[in-house]
Amino acid sequence: MKYSEMMKKEADRYFSVLREKASDEQFARIETIKDELYQTFCLSDFAGRFFSQRPDVLCRLIDSGEFGMNDRVERYGQELDEMLSSVYDDNTLKKKLRLFRNEKLAVIAHRQLNHLSDLQEEFRHLSELAEKIIVKTLDYLYKRCCQAFGTPYSADGEQQKMLVIGMGKLGGRELNFSSDIDLIFCYPHRGETQGARRSLDNQVFFTRLGQQLIQILDQQTADGIVYRVDMRLRPFGDSGPLVSSFAALEDYYLKHGRSWERYAMVKGRVLGEKTPESVELDNMLRPFVYRRYLDFGAIESLRKMKAMIEAEVRRRQLRDNFKLGAGGIREIEFIAQVFQLMRGGRMVSLQERNLMRVLENLKHNSCITEDVYNCLMPCYVFLRQTENVLQEINDEQTQTLPSGELNQERLAAAMGFENFAAFCEHIDGIMSTVHEEFALLISDPESETVEEDPVFSDLWLLNLNRDEIREIVMNQFKDLSQPDLLADEIKLFKDECSSKPMGPKGRAILNRLVPYLFNSFANMKHGAATTFKRVSKLILTISLRTTYLQLLQENPQACDQLLKLCSGSELITAQLTEHPVLLDELLMPNSLYKPTSPDDYSHDLHEFLMRVESSDLEHQMESLRQFKQIQLLRICAADLVGALPLMKVSDYLTYLAQAILNEVVNLTWNQLVAKYGLPYNAHKHGDKGICVVAYGKMGGIELSYGSDLDLVFLCDSDLEKETDHPEHPISDRMFYGRFAQRLMHLFSTRLSSGVLYEVDARLRPEGEAGPLICSISGYESYLNNKAWTWELQALVRARAVLGPDRLVKKFNDIRNSVLRKPRDVEKLREEVVSMRCKMRASLIRGPKEAFDTKQGEGGMTDIEFMAQYLTLANAPTNPDLVLWSDNVRIFEECARLGFITEDEAKCLINAYLDIRAMYHHHSLLGISRVYDGHKLDEQREGVKRLWRKIMLKEEV
Repeated sequence: MKYSEMMKKEADRYFSVLREKASDEQFARIETIKDELYQTFCLSDFAGRFFSQRPDVLCRLIDSGEFGMNDRVERYGQELDEMLSSVYDDNTLKKKLRLFRNEKLAVIAHRQLNHLSDLQEEFRHLSELAEKIIVKTLDYLYKRCCQAFGTPYSADGEQQKMLVIGMGKLGGRELNFSSDIDLIFCYPHRGETQGARRSLDNQVFFTRLGQQLIQILDQQTADGIVYRVDMRLRPFGDSGPLVSSFAALEDYYLKHGRSWERYAMVKGRVLGEKTPESVELDNMLRPFVYRRYLDFGAIESLRKMKAMIEAEVRRRQLRDNFKLGAGGIREIEFIAQVFQLMRGGRMVSLQERNLMRVLENLKHNSCITEDVYNCLMPCYVFLRQTENVLQEINDEQTQTLPSGELNQERLAAAMGFENFAAFCEHIDGIMSTVHEEFALLISDPESETVEEDPVFSDLWLLNLNRDEIREIVMNQFKDLSQPDLLADEIKLFKDECSSKPMGPKGRAILNRLVPYLFNSFANMKHGAATTFKRVSKLILTISLRTTYLQLLQENPQACDQLLKLCSGSELITAQLTEHPVLLDELLMPNSLYKPTSPDDYSHDLHEFLMRVESSDLEHQMESLRQFKQIQLLRICAADLVGALPLMKVSDYLTYLAQAILNEVVNLTWNQLVAKYGLPYNAHKHGDKGICVVAYGKMGGIELSYGSDLDLVFLCDSDLEKETDHPEHPISDRMFYGRFAQRLMHLFSTRLSSGVLYEVDARLRPEGEAGPLICSISGYESYLNNKAWTWELQALVRARAVLGPDRLVKKFNDIRNSVLRKPRDVEKLREEVVSMRCKMRASLIRGPKEAFDTKQGEGGMTDIEFMAQYLTLANAPTNPDLVLWSDNVRIFEECARLGFITEDEAKCLINAYLDIRAMYHHHSLLGISRVYDGHKLDEQREGVKRLWRKIMLKEEV
């Protein structure tokens, strides 16, 4: 490092004092770290004064190797215990604490200024030092108060202790070098002291204890202070009691807690070791800070707080303040904490107090992009390092760049710059970058100039009749295909909104949001009336939930995505209307139109569920449904814009269902094992002993939107033993029966977020008359001896989707064996045709002249029946035909084996894909599967022709 003449002069002065104070022997030991010490003296008056006056301390630190240790923090508590054991009066206590604090801070400064530590180490040491001093001093004073006033007890006879909540950077374990400490004092229960001549109320006892702690730490003595203690964050601030009981604390935050107190409590942490009381306090405060729903009101609250801070900066003329100024530390904290307050109730990983870990979790949860993270993290590190270096110069609580030349040179040199001008240029660039990110998230949309025709505000705010609305539509809207319908919808929407019991805040947000939406509808070239009808229904649904209105009003890009999706899909509109929590996805278009890879579903679902307490079953069930809804929305959105071809849509839907099924199986299993113990069968084989078989569209990897899951549950045959529960064992057979019942319940229970999937288990042996779960030997026997032809057809589409390898192999062997059994082909053909006629007669929809894409002649079911017939008829002599459960590969295999021609296979495959595409498209639009048009006539005729040839044996 290059030292200026002014810096050298200071270092030489401190060395001169040290030489006078130290013996020859001491100075010889000190010279072993002369270069490091010289750099420290150049850069820090605080460390220079401390070390130069105490050569004995300096030698002890050198001999112990403390300057080279990064794990010194582990010894703070032990050293304090040893020190306090010999303290018997307040003056000695104050002196020893101050010397202890200054010694440890001088070591921390020395390591940073010599680049021996990183920011994480500094945070850890500064925070742990403060916490240990507070906790150990409190313990010392508590014992002394108990001797004087008796020991506090609750009415139930439990000994009471005072808990200290560390707020701000102390709570986040990211304390700066010369930081104040923000504290809140509390105790569990009311009561009084025992063991003294005269009892004291617990409130009085703990108030005296708190006052003593503050005085010991905060009082200015000849040795300085330990920490400046700020108690203004406590309930009711300076006018409130110094200490509160848990009940008083809970009552305050329930009735009086303000937005800024939520913001402050994000970092609140009970200091010291975890105890049942500290856990109780954490659990009590968490619902105040983190809401179970998305809380976009947090943006407005933090925006107002930021405006107050900026006003204070102007009033106090705090120029060059890199904490409170534009782009400073506080803006990075706001960026992180706005996401914590908005989403922390749903994303437990955001309930983190340390800002650097919060930024990492925000990136991991896709709340911010990799680019934003890579921008903010180094900016934050630089600003916090600047803060510590600046405060290490003279142990002053400041975040304002120095005006004196010496300290300017010191700061620039310590931060690795040639001069102060170069440093200022760099920090200005950092703060400019941070402020740009901050403005994107928290800037006031009203402050932005948006060119918007006032006629749209008139359309919304004025009491217009239907004809007046129609006139505005005719003059202002581009899509005039349905002006009367659009005018009627707008009039109906306005009338319904006016009757909603909205508060003033919700009404104000709506008054800003709806004109923006009108402007967007006016620019639509087609579909304005239909899209408005869809969107207005959603707005009416969320009109009493201000947080969702605010999400749209705060984020124009979210509105634009909403219109794009709703204009293209009734299904997506219905999803968003039924589950407004999905509106959050509109803020992240990169992930919205790029669904999670099917390979990642299991991992992402597991991570999603890790946010929920394992004991909270209802929240787990809600989370499963939310995960499905989020992924389904992304699949629909990608499908809508053509990012996913048809076959891929079905793959995504199928593998999503499989991932959810696997998680529900695990959840069900864990619940039953906790209640009844582990089945002997599971002990024996080292697995669950369950195989889940998917039939129908899931079995054929052809799920579509809204498809049921056709499932059959199989288990081992030997279930004669019982579970290992010490008190309530049940038979293995009963365990597996209850497992199937419980699993069906978890799927079908309707919660606020809907049903997970409709599960149909009627394809099991004996149908509804049979047990929900069947032994694999019973399943084999039924298929070989009792199965109807339609059940064999269904078996063609069956696929084991979950289970241990041994059971999956056993199922595949059974399926292959049954499908390959010789059978009367003519009788088979007649039964398949007969079943198809019965199905069509009972299930077909729409008028005769229209085409039911699923059940109509030449539709999907005809194609599926031909694939099943060809498999059953030819598998006995062509074993490879049973390897596939999907129609496309069955037809490809049939063509390869010569049962149909290549052209016939192409005809059936192309028709199947085209008709399925139409079916999917209708599902997205939310309209009937019945098609009244001629687009599919050619495909349909080809299917009917091949039906006559293959199934009716007619010449074509």
